[in-house]
Amino acid sequence: MTAYKAPAVVLSPIADEVLQGLSATPKKLPPKLFYDAEGSRLFEQITELPEYYPTRTERAIFEQYAPEIVAQAGNNLTLVELGAGSASKTRILIEALARRQLRLSFYPIDVSVAALKDAVIGLNGHLRHLRVRPIVADYSHHLPQLSALPGRKLVLFIGSTIGNFEPNEAVQFLTHVRASLEPGDALLVGFDLVKNAGVLHAAYNDAQGITGQFNKNVLARINREAGGHFDLNTFEHVSFWSPAQSRIEMHLESKVEQDVLIDDLSKVFHFDAGERIHTENSYKFTSGSIGNLLRESGLRLERCWRDKDDWFAAVLARVGS
Repeated sequence: MTAYKAPAVVLSPIADEVLQGLSATPKKLPPKLFYDAEGSRLFEQITELPEYYPTRTERAIFEQYAPEIVAQAGNNLTLVELGAGSASKTRILIEALARRQLRLSFYPIDVSVAALKDAVIGLNGHLRHLRVRPIVADYSHHLPQLSALPGRKLVLFIGSTIGNFEPNEAVQFLTHVRASLEPGDALLVGFDLVKNAGVLHAAYNDAQGITGQFNKNVLARINREAGGHFDLNTFEHVSFWSPAQSRIEMHLESKVEQDVLIDDLSKVFHFDAGERIHTENSYKFTSGSIGNLLRESGLRLERCWRDKDDWFAAVLARVGS
């Protein structure tokens, strides 16, 4: 007689991170959980909001300086983008590169399959000699070996995503990126700069409430993918500028005392009224902090381009020998 074997329980891919984050004190969730298909859609809306300056400001830098940026990066480049999303701003750099070289391969890397599909649809066929080869990966934990890609690389890490890392994690991440590349390869990083507190606050507390929807989507995703029972109406989007730590903080605050069951974890999480889940930090930089970060990561700062208001910087760093 064959012994009965219970079927294996298949947990959601996000279950472990949800368990660790909601079991912590204070509670937290990693920002990458924002970016399922719905989160990516909401973020694209955020980038078009009048209050949200980073996307349009970085785009303006590219529109003005793209020829200089790609010329500084080198010749016959393979383009790689970490956290590519829909790659809408990247098109400006792609067009500048296409004017300098006969063939161009672009490797967008992102955890969101939906965003990569949008990137491929938006770019394939746009330029005759462009080849788009998407890679689905969580680059923050499992960075592909970029040196295995052909040619000299220009790696893009734009959109001020570096600000979502804690300072020590940013050093570790850039060190890892550098180690995955070859001497002479270049890295273009977008840095959101310290500026007026009112401008910063408005960018993360827009009048239409889209950023709040984006923040709450992390709970909706837990409901969809891990059997969560969060009532989104009982949580409030909270975002503020912390000058002492040079960062915007985003939280979800429970309006009431409540218990929330997550089926995949067979666990109930208790929330006091006013208790917060820390969902994201967005660090803002100065010239000094940018230089320190690159030095500690073993990268050589080569050139910097800024907008007219000094709100944002695109920085080209080089991997040394």
